[in-house]
This record gives sequence, C-alpha cells and structure tokens, in this order.
Amino acid sequence: MKKKSQSKKVPSTIIDSINSAGLAGTISTVKAVKTKFFRRARVQAVFMIFVVLLLAAVLSGVTLTILALLNLLPEVNNPVIVWSVAVLVVCILLGTGMTTFLTRWFFKPINSLIAATRAVTAGDFTVRVDETAAKSELVELIKSYNMMAEELGGIELFRRDFINNFSHEFNTPLTSIRGFARQLKNPSLSPEQRREYADIIIGESERLRRMSSNILMLSRLENQQIITDVEDFSLDEQIRNAILLLEKQWSDKNITFELDLQRATCRTNQEILLQVWLNIIGNAIKFSHPGGSVRIALFSESDHLRVEVEDHGIGMDESAKARIFERFYQASGSRNTEGNGLGLSIVRRIIDLLRGEIFVESSPGNGTLVVVRLFL
Repeated sequence: MKKKSQSKKVPSTIIDSINSAGLAGTISTVKAVKTKFFRRARVQAVFMIFVVLLLAAVLSGVTLTILALLNLLPEVNNPVIVWSVAVLVVCILLGTGMTTFLTRWFFKPINSLIAATRAVTAGDFTVRVDETAAKSELVELIKSYNMMAEELGGIELFRRDFINNFSHEFNTPLTSIRGFARQLKNPSLSPEQRREYADIIIGESERLRRMSSNILMLSRLENQQIITDVEDFSLDEQIRNAILLLEKQWSDKNITFELDLQRATCRTNQEILLQVWLNIIGNAIKFSHPGGSVRIALFSESDHLRVEVEDHGIGMDESAKARIFERFYQASGSRNTEGNGLGLSIVRRIIDLLRGEIFVESSPGNGTLVVVRLFL
C-alpha cells in the first residue's frame, strides 16, 4: 500500500468527475470480481490445505524413517502408538506453520486492499494499492479501487476549491455593499455622491443575483443527464434573438456585427441552447474594444452544425485559455469587467449534454474565436 500525490486537475463538473473514470462501472466490476474471486478462492483454499497436510505427513514420515535407520529413536513401550501420535503432532505443527505462512502470502493483497479502504473511509484519498503484488482477478479489483480513489480524490479537491472560490466571489460584492451602505449614513454626502454609492450598491446586488442564478443553473445542469422539451427550431433565428437580447451591451460599446448565418434547423431544447449563445456572444462583446466588431457565422455541414463567434478584442494567452472552462476562473484582464467566471462553465456543461464540441482559439491582442459543433 502506498500514497500517491493528489491530482491537481479540477474536473469541469461534478458529474463529469464522477463519470470520467466510471465509478458506477467500478461498483459493478467490484461485485463481479468479488464473486469470481471468492468462488475460485474456496477451491484454492481446499486444495492448499490438502497439499499442506500431505506435505506435512510426508515430511514427518521421512524424518521418522531417517531417525529409525540411524537408530536415533529411543526405545519406548507400544512404539506403533507412540510414533503414530508423534507423527500426528509433527504433522499438525508443520501444517499449522506452513498454512499460516501461505495464508499470509495468499491474502496479503486483500489485507492491503482492506487497509486502503479503511483509509478512504477516514477521508484519505491518496492511498493506493500496489497492483504488481496481486494475482489473477485481484489485479482487476485493485485497479478498480485505485481508479475509484483517484476520482474521489479529484472530487474532494474540486469541492475544496469550489468552496474557497464560492466564498471569495460572494464575499467581494457583499463587502462592497456593506461599505457603501455605511457611507450612505454620512449626512455630509452630496446628492451626487449618494447617487454614485447607490448605483454601486445596485450594481453589486445585480452581480450577486447573476451569480446566484448561474450557480443554480449550473447545479441543475450537473444533475441533468437527459435533454427534455426537445423541439425543432430555426438556429439562425435563435442566434439573431440572442444578439437582440444583448442590445444594451453592444450598443453601449458601439459594437457592430458581421453575420453570415445559413438557414439551419436544430432539434434540441431551445431554452438551454440559448444560454450558450448569450454567454459566448456576451463574452465577445465584453472583451471587444469600443467601436469594434464581432463576426458570427453559422454553417450547415453534412453531419453537424458549426457556429463561429469571433471578436478582435484583447484575446488571451495559453495559460488562460487552458482554464477558461473552470468555474469562477477569470483571467487577469477580465477581472475589471462584469462577470463571475461561471458563464463558460455553463456553456461547457450544456455542450456536453448536447453531445457537441467546443473549441477556442485565441492569442493576446488578436481576439478570440469560439467554435461550437452541434451534431445532427
């Protein structure tokens, strides 16, 4: 039994982290392996005991025969009875010793697995069992255990990170609201200052509302495995509606759009898919320079629909691009903008539910291209 350092990879979603290595499959594998192993272990145990007793009897008989030939056996009354009892006692001692040794060797992997399981029960997910020391079906059982412990460790790491990030993201606007609310009690404030502080409080309250709404949506999506309320609708029309819903954002920055939308029909849940376009297009507007443009294209391929959303804004480096789908993650250049780092986590989960794909291409100063593929 050995310890392995915790994986630093944080799963994108709880459901993904549970299903990625198949914990449900691990349970069924353990049951099947357990039944097969103990059926075989019973046969092996009976055979082992028979062999041990046979070896003990042979060794005892050989030993007494050698002693008799060398005239080293003392003279006793009723030698047949005495030496028979002596052989029996020697057989028992030899058999017990050999059985103890072989049993410890045979069940060493099982004992290691039991100790590791107890450690996991106590909350230590770093314990691993050496697979090379196991035999036959136990190798599969130990592999399943190690896989399960790895995933539980990832979930525990994710849980701690989520709690820390959640607490931080909620505490920031609450601290701001409390501070400016106290300032409003100052009688010497001018009307302009009061309006400014009230607007800040309203803005931070709206930020909290959006964060709560996004967390509830992400939680609902994580626990959803099947898309319901499926219907046929015009995808190009839905993208246009998403642009209209974001009118305030792009009109404030004087953003223009370059549209190349082919007519396409999509069959899925309209409400869920709309969240994808609102988040992706909203990000393109958010990170575009004032007076910039956003290109949106829709192409109908043979087996899928491809949507491209491209801006010419600040872009991002490779380290930021690798983490954009993590919840609460915000790149250094985006912390001064509105947002809470949950939008792309929601997008990723929805795309996974739809069995689609999403790709991101970006570089600092050259904007970002997001490509979504929805399979027909």
